[in-house]
Amino acid sequence: MLDRAGIAYQLVAYEVDESNLSALHAAEVSGEDVELVFKTLVLRGDKTGYLVCVIPGAEELDLKKAAKLSGNKKVAMLPMKELLPVTGYVRGGCSPVGMKKAFPVFIHEACLGHPFIYVSAGCRGLQLRLSPEALAEATGGVFGDLVSC
Repeated sequence: MLDRAGIAYQLVAYEVDESNLSALHAAEVSGEDVELVFKTLVLRGDKTGYLVCVIPGAEELDLKKAAKLSGNKKVAMLPMKELLPVTGYVRGGCSPVGMKKAFPVFIHEACLGHPFIYVSAGCRGLQLRLSPEALAEATGGVFGDLVSC
């Protein structure tokens, strides 16, 4: 999908630990700055349906901020058992790029201070390294404040 769109990226592999699928672990084993490794979270809004939030791996999503930015009154995390059927991805390998359907994507604005970030490439043990602007272009993403203070 990125190749077809002419979007520049690099694939970066890391060793998977099935007992720790966190973005923090991915940063640690790949030797990358944790501020550059982002996690992909899938939610359901009361008005818009499914949506995707991309936030720094060490941060917590603020559900109220996510609701406001996405045009919902309330949002809730997607139950884990629904992740694969809805997105086509498994926990620890969920990418904001290339889901079964195109859902609205919201990207935490902290990434704008970096020339590149890492997000899952769609399978455990593989990350995409790309600019925040390239991620927004690929996903139709909107930047905003999504994390707890």
